[in-house]
Amino acid sequence: MSALAYDLRRTMGYIVADSRGRVLGKVESPMYGTRPDEPDAISVRKGFFGRRRHLVPADAIEQIDATSGVIGLRVPRESVQSFL
Repeated sequence: MSALAYDLRRTMGYIVADSRGRVLGKVESPMYGTRPDEPDAISVRKGFFGRRRHLVPADAIEQIDATSGVIGLRVPRESVQSFL
């Protein structure tokens, strides 16, 4: 299933893995930008007490598996932006 056909608002708690299969973290919340009703990205937090978050744009998502709760990215971990 492609990311464009999937509603990013329903991905909270999913595990995010980069293109090499390394876990980046869990989806904390959708991020809205250009349209107020459709998210452009997701906020990913590593660990329970992790302070750093990663901003994963929707076009970096390769597939979303709703049965296992895993989001696969098409980019490596190094190319994902981090923010506080």
